[in-house]
Amino acid sequence: MHEVAVVAMDSVVPFDFATPVDAFNWTGRYRVRVCGPKRTVDAGAFELKVPHGLGLLAEVDTIVLPGHDPALVIPKPLIEALRQAAARGTRIASICSGAFVFAATGLLDGLRVTTHWLAAEELAARFPALEVDPDVLYVDNGQFLTSAGAAAGLDLCLHMIRRDHGSAVAADAARFAVMPLEREGGQAQFIVTPPVAPQGSQLEPLLRWMEANAVRDLTLDDLAKHAGMSTRTLNRRFREQTGTTPLQWLHRARVRQAQHLLETTRDPVDLIASRVGFGSATAFRDRFKRIAGTSPHAYRAAFQGWECSCRSRSV
Repeated sequence: MHEVAVVAMDSVVPFDFATPVDAFNWTGRYRVRVCGPKRTVDAGAFELKVPHGLGLLAEVDTIVLPGHDPALVIPKPLIEALRQAAARGTRIASICSGAFVFAATGLLDGLRVTTHWLAAEELAARFPALEVDPDVLYVDNGQFLTSAGAAAGLDLCLHMIRRDHGSAVAADAARFAVMPLEREGGQAQFIVTPPVAPQGSQLEPLLRWMEANAVRDLTLDDLAKHAGMSTRTLNRRFREQTGTTPLQWLHRARVRQAQHLLETTRDPVDLIASRVGFGSATAFRDRFKRIAGTSPHAYRAAFQGWECSCRSRSV
């Protein structure tokens, strides 16, 4: 079973801390344990008892660094333990201001990273070797991953679950989180922009409608008509709230549906292409590889053993 360690320090953000603990546990495919440099952590509104010391970091497959007060002095034993874990190939991810702990190790030097938009300027100033992108939900560099704050931490965890076990298992975890839509890492954080106008608040129903009607040959005019806005306004709203265009989002929705069918059915790839709305098998294969990073056949070979479990679990 995949072993996950969540690191707790003084001033840990409770939401950031609980997110990976719950998200990975919801799948039933991970063993999640908590460790830290101290056995009692001040989490502000409460104290947290930490059952494991930093030695746990030598035993796990994934380490998650939740957010904390960026002004906190980072214990040197933690920095060294993270460096040693990275040298062994351990996956390390940070949520929100956990990026400050991660950056202090030097492991992120030269990489594109993110954090909560409010902390991005400070992170860039303190660690100039980083390429800080404040506009995205999360960044996946392979072994090292970073995310923005709060809900973006859940997006990151679901992304890692999908990487490990496929989209069906990740979708199952998303249902436990009552997340109606999976957000891509490149989606924009809601930052320094005017408040969403009432018209923009209608984007969520449109996304649901697009998901349900992805098999149809939808055009930009079709989407704008359903949303009750001009194509120019629709494109602007999409850029503001999803970081992509309507048609690109639709392609991703079709690929997500195809991933589920590849994992849970024996249907031929050409039939799946038609069932999710692609006009040709060739177009489907090209788009699938562009988005998923592999071919439909290779994806099925990697994940066909995982079945989507819709039964109730104890959380």
